[in-house]
Amino acid sequence: MTLKSLHSDKITYISQLIYMTMNNIRIIIVAVFCMLSAKINSNAQTKEWITFYEKSGFKETPRYAETIEYSKKLAQYSKIISYSTFGVSPQGRDLPLLIADKSGLTEIGKIKNSGKAVILIQACIHAGESDGKDAGLMLLRDMAIDNKYEELLENVSILFVPIFNVDGHERFGHYNRINQNGPEEMGWRATAQRLNLNRDYLKADAPEMQAMIRLYQKSLPDFYIDCHVTDGADYIYPLTYGLQMQGNLNKTQTNWLRDDYLPFVEKEMNISGNPIAPYMDFVQWNNPKSGIKAYLEGPRFSGGYAAFNNRPALLIEAHMLKDYKTRVTATYFMLLNSIRYISENSEELVQINRNADKIASDLYNRGAQCVLNYKVDKNPGKFKYKGFEYSVEKSDLSGGLWYKYGDNPVEYEIDYFERVPDQSVNLPYGYIIPVELKEVIEKLSLHNVHMETLLHDEVIKIEAYRFRDVTWNSRPFEGRLMLNFEIDSELRDVYFPKGSKIVLLNQRASQLAIHMLEPQAPDSFVRWGFFNEIFEQKEFAESYVMEKMAREMLAENPELKEDFEQKMNDDTDFASSSYAILNWFYMKSPYWDKNMNLYPIGRIMNGQSIKGLF
Repeated sequence: MTLKSLHSDKITYISQLIYMTMNNIRIIIVAVFCMLSAKINSNAQTKEWITFYEKSGFKETPRYAETIEYSKKLAQYSKIISYSTFGVSPQGRDLPLLIADKSGLTEIGKIKNSGKAVILIQACIHAGESDGKDAGLMLLRDMAIDNKYEELLENVSILFVPIFNVDGHERFGHYNRINQNGPEEMGWRATAQRLNLNRDYLKADAPEMQAMIRLYQKSLPDFYIDCHVTDGADYIYPLTYGLQMQGNLNKTQTNWLRDDYLPFVEKEMNISGNPIAPYMDFVQWNNPKSGIKAYLEGPRFSGGYAAFNNRPALLIEAHMLKDYKTRVTATYFMLLNSIRYISENSEELVQINRNADKIASDLYNRGAQCVLNYKVDKNPGKFKYKGFEYSVEKSDLSGGLWYKYGDNPVEYEIDYFERVPDQSVNLPYGYIIPVELKEVIEKLSLHNVHMETLLHDEVIKIEAYRFRDVTWNSRPFEGRLMLNFEIDSELRDVYFPKGSKIVLLNQRASQLAIHMLEPQAPDSFVRWGFFNEIFEQKEFAESYVMEKMAREMLAENPELKEDFEQKMNDDTDFASSSYAILNWFYMKSPYWDKNMNLYPIGRIMNGQSIKGLF
């Protein structure tokens, strides 16, 4: 190589080096510019997507219209978010539903068929407790707009109801939650019809609840989350939880909640600075030292309703004395960590839920009893409760106990009482419902209970319940007068007309059907007053007829005479009432209504008695 060519190569090399350097600088400049541009756009985007709650300095919650506007904006911008409605309130407001699905699926049927776990989250069932609404909107925003946690949607789809009690939400004011520390204004606990939706799941009186039941049964979520704010004592936990781990769910689901899901969530919540504890259901209201009763819900509540649909559920109870930002933040992380665990274990959860459906479909063949009610175990364990020092004084104003909480944190070791079965029932093969009981049949259909239809008029042998000692509560509860009673059973041949419905227990919804149709269940249709007419006397005897007939009955029946004399001796109110005396004889006569106090729904004790009838 000549010197000239070497020199030329050096010049070429240097030129190339300068070019490469300049090009790299250009790339770096462009990259920096892009980063700055992205940063600017990100800041602009973040500013555009700040929620009403965040804009207020974490002190306010948006009204219905603002919530709907933000929800629709999310859906319009993001391919993974869709907005729809699932019902209409008595005052004409739409019930909003946001769906988060990474594939952009908007039809619940297709979402179910995708194989992903479905999570249903609801907020504002008690509309003054708005924490879940603001936490949920931020979480969906972070997923859809900022692409945070997007991987969580690989294995789950989320249904989010930001406001369930929409009419109660718009009874907006400063003074709707006397025990609650923020937001500055909030909605009201009950609906416009003054119904508490979280007592209405099984009886489903409210139009809003009927819409929710249709949504629930259509989606049959693998995990149900209900966001609340609690009342009660003062303690350090910004959030407590309720899980159905006391018998409502089968063993596999209970173990999954207790041994897998809960330890993960507890750990992650501690890491986030939001320690959690079980729901504080104290033995004595407001008194932590009295001990805690393990949490258990009946089917009138969201968690209990899910359990009797063979599905786990989470009750979130943010602590009302904490400021609004603290509560919303804790709710946000509880939602996030729950979704994360379910996403990472979605196949397992879906499978154990399917197995739970199979077990529920085979209750009769297993010869099982169904537990109708639970009681508090007398032998407690121990729980380390982190609260605040407090004193108890007798009030010179009310005469009651006045709990005064201080600022010093204190850890107490207190009793923790589990629940144990209290009342059970032997399972029938199924139930038969006379065709005329339209309301009951419609409620069963709403809850997706499968029914067969009797093809012809038939006389069928059933086990029948007859009620006695029936009394009603003195005050209404959720628009109804609940009742108490004792029952006896008897085998009877009963006529059922064509079109009567047969509910067999070989179905997924068997436990739900049992708790609706077994009178002694705490939330049965009988307890809620669906059958009050069977306790009414419809025919009455005139005194001039019964005076003569009663004397003839006494003369012809010595045992009746002995019973009458004993009754007159033991019951002074009876002995002093001519009406009661003559009506007593009427009840003993052949003219008495044999169907009074008789439960019209029959228990079918074996499959042979109805073979070929439907």
